[in-house]
Amino acid sequence: MAKPPATPPTATPTMLRRVNAGKVLGVLTRARVMTGTGLIEATGLTRATVHAVCNDLISMGWVVELDPGRTSVGRPSRRFEFNSHAGYVLGIDIGAAKTTVLVSDLRGETVAKAGRSAAGVKTPGERTGIVHETVVEALASAGVSDAQVLAAGAGVAAPVDRDGNILVDDEFWRRFDTGLSDRLTELHGWPVLLENDANLATLGEHWRGEARNVDDLVVLLAGERFGSGLMDSGRLLHGSRGGAGEMVFLKLVEGVGDTHGIARIARENGTAAVADPGVETSLRRLATNGEVTAVQVFRAAADGDKVAQGILHEIADRTARVVATLGTLFNPELVVLGGAVAEAAAALLPDLRAQLASYTSTPPRVAVSSLGDAIVSVGAVRHALNYVEQHALDLELACRPT
Repeated sequence: MAKPPATPPTATPTMLRRVNAGKVLGVLTRARVMTGTGLIEATGLTRATVHAVCNDLISMGWVVELDPGRTSVGRPSRRFEFNSHAGYVLGIDIGAAKTTVLVSDLRGETVAKAGRSAAGVKTPGERTGIVHETVVEALASAGVSDAQVLAAGAGVAAPVDRDGNILVDDEFWRRFDTGLSDRLTELHGWPVLLENDANLATLGEHWRGEARNVDDLVVLLAGERFGSGLMDSGRLLHGSRGGAGEMVFLKLVEGVGDTHGIARIARENGTAAVADPGVETSLRRLATNGEVTAVQVFRAAADGDKVAQGILHEIADRTARVVATLGTLFNPELVVLGGAVAEAAAALLPDLRAQLASYTSTPPRVAVSSLGDAIVSVGAVRHALNYVEQHALDLELACRPT
């Protein structure tokens, strides 16, 4: 027997007040100064509603009313400005090798940044300790107290469901503390919004990267391990358990066979070439204890080393297969290569695009991120700002007017 359609929730005055406040704040955070008339046009709300909401937000400390200035005809229009220093948010990238923390004001402008290596970390608890220490350092550098922080976004290289729970079915993901957000909240007092790192990279790219104004998007984190964030019509895709965008299926893709990313393939293939006495390559002079880095492989290729160039050709072809598969499955307008490898990956684009055209008749546009290794932390800031805008009426500001 079919279930009856769900009854939509009743729009209560409290709900409407929160929704309207979110609309007004969303406009004001992206504009410098807005008049009441401008807010009416931008939000679609009535004049009475806009002014009532602004009065609420002024009393709470979110908005400042400016001098209307002189006008020769009629009543001067009220002018409003978002108080970007009403509080702060954090963007935390909890990477396998390093934790990075950004402290940002409520316009998303970076106030301070701190980073700490996670080398030698053996347990999830130790990793959480590194995150805590990095947060303390970043806040001290910014001169910001815990009481002034309204929320923190945090990215981990693991599937995260819509409720912020980490899926730990894979050994790679067990490095992360499933109680991380609760532990940080206990230590600092502000909410921690966990999200998959590739999803946050997608938010960051859509907000301040190459994908501004692109709503059908894939961001491919391509360093040590491939991971992707998917956006459809401006909304992140999570899947039922947070697994949308996970790349384990690459084991089934011909010419790929695993989830190893660009940096790992470059390093391993370069090291293998150095170990082969029959191969003539400048990489041998660069090697340390017989091993080379991905950066050295890219540099040697740029300097004309044929072996290094061959490695990059293989990587371009392999990455083109990954992009073609994602393009076929999700039909994005744009695929962005992101992460610490992005700058180097620009050298792959001509070859990658040529190979891509041979794998699909409708290839997506491909670009490399301009956000570099900050892509996840920038997206984490955006994630935290979204939360602040949606919950503004529920948040207590440390600087609230008396």
